[in-house]
Amino acid sequence: MRQTIAAATAALCLTSAASADLDITIHYLRVETAKPPTLSNLDPIPEDLGLAGARVGLDDNTTTGRFLGQSYTLTETTVPEAQDPTDAARAALAETDLIVLDAPAEALRTIADLPEADGALLFNATAPDMALRGPECRANVLHTMPSLAMRTDALAQFFVTKRWDTLALIAGEQQADEAFAAAMRTSLTKFGLGLEAEKTWAFDADMRRNAAQEVPLFTQDLGEYDALIVADEAHDFGRYILYNTWRPRPVAGSEGLQAEAWAPVVEQWGAAQLQSRFTEAAGRDMAPEDYAAWAAVRAIGEAVTRTSAADAATLRAYLLGDEFELAGFKGRPLTFRTWNGQLRQPIPLIHARALVAQAPLDGFLHQRTELDTLGLDAPESGCAAFEAAR
Repeated sequence: MRQTIAAATAALCLTSAASADLDITIHYLRVETAKPPTLSNLDPIPEDLGLAGARVGLDDNTTTGRFLGQSYTLTETTVPEAQDPTDAARAALAETDLIVLDAPAEALRTIADLPEADGALLFNATAPDMALRGPECRANVLHTMPSLAMRTDALAQFFVTKRWDTLALIAGEQQADEAFAAAMRTSLTKFGLGLEAEKTWAFDADMRRNAAQEVPLFTQDLGEYDALIVADEAHDFGRYILYNTWRPRPVAGSEGLQAEAWAPVVEQWGAAQLQSRFTEAAGRDMAPEDYAAWAAVRAIGEAVTRTSAADAATLRAYLLGDEFELAGFKGRPLTFRTWNGQLRQPIPLIHARALVAQAPLDGFLHQRTELDTLGLDAPESGCAAFEAAR
């Protein structure tokens, strides 16, 4: 009996010693981009947007890792606007093979294609571009930020549920607006809906003074519709559409009813606890970019805990495997899609003051999981890199 206890104690000591040597470094690499000017400065962009979420995620990992002998470090680099990010990326990759990226799609692809990134594990925490989950996917990139299609599919499901069959769209001229509008059209078609009318917002007048006069005239010829969709991802003009339309109809999309990865009004499923911890740490509300960065860091932490490993290859295999689940405070376990690396997750449908619903909505079924009714499913993804990497 004493020998058995001694052997078990020795094994525990060996395991603890091995775990004690496990030092995990995660690098947060931000590539700054130009932001389009907006009519209002009511919503300033926090300087630590995204990064604050990664820091809270690191604190969560450290809390668990402390008991397992795991040590976590978060290093940070910001690449100034218009500067080539490759040198900074190479320096980060020389330090660790675990990178959380806050970068536009073009920069993300450039970094993922570096020879130094071969075998690394990169997390896309900000770019919603569909192509990154489709033909331009990279096997070394996982996505914790929901795609545009996940957001627009969530809205389309809500329209179907409410029987809002007649829809109109106003889209801005920015590239992000056009991308959102394109994703919205695809989602409407996917769920058997369509647009009755579309218009492009090309005003250069100051809507802070003219909205009550200009918006009714602009929307008068949209005809009859059940809901008006606004594609204004910079949140420039959309706020002036609400309550100024010719017909009194609900507004959804970039304003009004919005589908987001996260919002301060999400309080169920233990989310209030995450919200309060974030607010205490950052001094502000948690934004979608913060949540995606938090999820990336926490996914790493969960994989390290379960595998007792810190190398990218082992962690990637576990993250894409059947055993991985992340408790994401959204009512369902979050998992990664094996065909394009997208993190499955419910999408809250919110307005400024409350959570309205959470997609996938009741009645939208899938043979694998209802979460796969949101975004690119395996047959439509067109991502070959993940298949080749198996």
